[in-house]
Amino acid sequence: MLDKLLNIEWPIIQAPMAGTSTPAMAAAVSNAGGLGSIGVGAVSAASAGEMIAAVRERSDRPFNVNLFCHEPARADAAREAAWLGRLRPAFNQIGAEPPTTIREIYKSFLKDEEMLSTLLATKPQVVSFHFGVPSPDWIRAMRGAGIVLLGSATSLREARLLVSAGVHAVVAQGYEAGGHRGIFDPDGEDIQLGTIALTRLLVRELAVPIIAAGGIMDGAGIAAVLRLGAGAAQLGTAFVLTDESAADRGYRAALQSEAANHTVMTRAISGRPARCLANRFTAIGASATPSDIPEYPIAYDAGKSLNAAAKLVGVFGYGAQWAGQGAPLARSLSTGKLMAELIAELSG
Repeated sequence: MLDKLLNIEWPIIQAPMAGTSTPAMAAAVSNAGGLGSIGVGAVSAASAGEMIAAVRERSDRPFNVNLFCHEPARADAAREAAWLGRLRPAFNQIGAEPPTTIREIYKSFLKDEEMLSTLLATKPQVVSFHFGVPSPDWIRAMRGAGIVLLGSATSLREARLLVSAGVHAVVAQGYEAGGHRGIFDPDGEDIQLGTIALTRLLVRELAVPIIAAGGIMDGAGIAAVLRLGAGAAQLGTAFVLTDESAADRGYRAALQSEAANHTVMTRAISGRPARCLANRFTAIGASATPSDIPEYPIAYDAGKSLNAAAKLVGVFGYGAQWAGQGAPLARSLSTGKLMAELIAELSG
């Protein structure tokens, strides 16, 4: 059912991973019979259009365009100043000064009419949502354009909201997953369901196809979630070390080190909970409370500034080194070769 809906040959979806996935990665996955993805939540509508075109230059197969549907940030000058003060020692250690102010560095899709216009004009075969769901009018517009819609859920409640809104399939994001939690309300209760429990629950309770995500790194993992009733598996961390990934050398080195055995959920880097390799920034976040940290993505402005300053002097431990609990299983291959191995493992 899901393979026909997405027009894919293999039940393998490459997670969008904004900032790490690339058009070349997405095209290679799609060309191999899976569903490649690009994350455009952190770029402008114009840049998104360029990324969509770049995938199409490399592939005529379906691919997924992912968007962030978070509530726009509420600025709090005192909170932001205090957070910059908290980060000052880290900046000073690398011989840099923190920025004087931080801001909301990109729009939520909920308020980005230009992005909607780009999607309706370019008509990617699949569009997916993280952190929430757009308005009913926008859902109708995208469905009317023939776009297949996916939404990420961390609970049955969120999944039901997505289905009621009109998505065609739900991504069941387990707590093991790397990167940002798709939880709609980052300040609400997170029941932290793992991939297995969440997938089975959604398969039982919902009439739409379910895509399992979180901790899946190889063909055995894909086969396992298919037996749970999922229509496909979504893999993110598995693709971070591929040749086509935009991950920098510090991120790659960390993922191939002992650090891969230690991931933590932190909101210090971006302002929303996200699973990251334990590093210098997660250590800062360990002593911070949610009320200390500016809202997403304002906090991310500070995080990106610190990471950029550190990289200038060869220090890579402040990056958003997102990774799931399956990180030690990551492989350094081309995307095409990784897809071939995943397919062989699944078929064997």
